[in-house]
Formats: sequence, structure tokens, C-alpha cells
Amino acid sequence: MRHVISALVQNQPGVLAQVAGMFAARGFNIDSLVVGRTENPDLSRMTIVAVGDDRVLEQVRKQLAKVIPVVKVRDFSGLSYVERDLMLVKIGAPAEKRPELAQLVELFRGSVVDVARATMTVQLSGTEDKLEAFIDLVRPYGIVELARTGTIAMQRGQQKHTREKNDSDE
Repeated sequence: MRHVISALVQNQPGVLAQVAGMFAARGFNIDSLVVGRTENPDLSRMTIVAVGDDRVLEQVRKQLAKVIPVVKVRDFSGLSYVERDLMLVKIGAPAEKRPELAQLVELFRGSVVDVARATMTVQLSGTEDKLEAFIDLVRPYGIVELARTGTIAMQRGQQKHTREKNDSDE
């Protein structure tokens, strides 16, 4: 099963190596690993995507929580969450093909961030499936270069279903 795990860690040297080493020592391949600062400059958020047995990944999650620089760990399995990948892709785009490529980019809610004589660079964000679908569609034009961030994720905000009564409702 695919697991998206978020770890809030202290923003200090060696934490990334320590966490990646823990996964490697247990024989898990990390499909995606993204690290970035949070609203607190002392903390970074690591988003790790790994595929594996639920029971074994639960043990990895628990061991990850015991690593000293790790502040909080959350496995998004079973939770309602939002995930996104970011991709830059440079596509072969002679002048006569640009209008149809631009239309495809618009359909995927992407944006053209650079146009050169023979290429067009596109920025696109979304789920992994959405990015893969876009890649499949532009492959015939020729993919010159591609860079992806990997998955970032965040639990959805809690929605209140009850309405509080105020004085104007009476």
C-alpha cells in the first residue's frame, strides 16, 4: 500500500540523512522525499512517500517518531488530505505547435513559464496521476527536460457541520 508520511523535524544538519538511513536500514525504498522549512524557521517538514506492507510501515512510523530531531510524525493513511506535486517540463515546441500545446497546458491548469525558439517550459501542479497524464500527452512533442518536486501533503482542515446560533437568528 502507498503511504504518505509527514514528519515535522528540527531544522538542523544531518536530519535528512538520519531519516533516509532509517528507511534504508529496514529495506524500504522511498518513492518521494521532500523537505522544506515551515512557518517556524526552527522546523522543517519532511513528506515521505513509500510503498509497503501496512504493518511494517507502522513500525517504521513509530521508529521515526523516536528519532531525536523528529518532533511529530503523521501517516495520512485513512485521513482526508491534500497532496500535490510540482513539475517543470521543457517540451519541443516549434512555432506551429505552440497554440495546441498552450491549449493543453490550459486544460491541465498549468502555465507556460518560458518560451524559446524551439521549446516551451511548462509549470504544472497536481496529483501524481495528473502529472503523469500530462507527460503522456506531451511525450509525442518531445520532452527535452523534466524536473519534479515529489509529493507534499497536508491534512484537510476540519469542517464544522453544526451552526452556532447567534442573536440575529432569533
